[in-house]
Amino acid sequence: MKLPPGFKYGIPNRSRSDYSLCTLIKDDVRINVLVYVDDLIVSGNNSVVLVQFNGYLSSCFHMKDLGVLKYFLGVEVARSPEGMYLCQHKYALDNISETGLLGAKRVPFPME
Repeated sequence: MKLPPGFKYGIPNRSRSDYSLCTLIKDDVRINVLVYVDDLIVSGNNSVVLVQFNGYLSSCFHMKDLGVLKYFLGVEVARSPEGMYLCQHKYALDNISETGLLGAKRVPFPME
């Protein structure tokens, strides 16, 4: 995959702590791209530019736009007027169900 201009290696828009996160800041527009294997999260502060950027990515390689982010790697993304929250409620519920403890009663004190 060939990275678009502004996302090339060696440009200081790459996160030093997370090599899978690329950020482009130009004037008052910000675009973030988080890459995990063959999954991308594209976010930013300008919806018109994001649509154009997604179109550009689609012209470079086959890409399916799944819309607003709801789940990524088992983590639920919940939105509110205050911001975005990450939750693993479904993951925990699936684990409880898998172990057969879904109908178990709660214990009033912690285990030692």
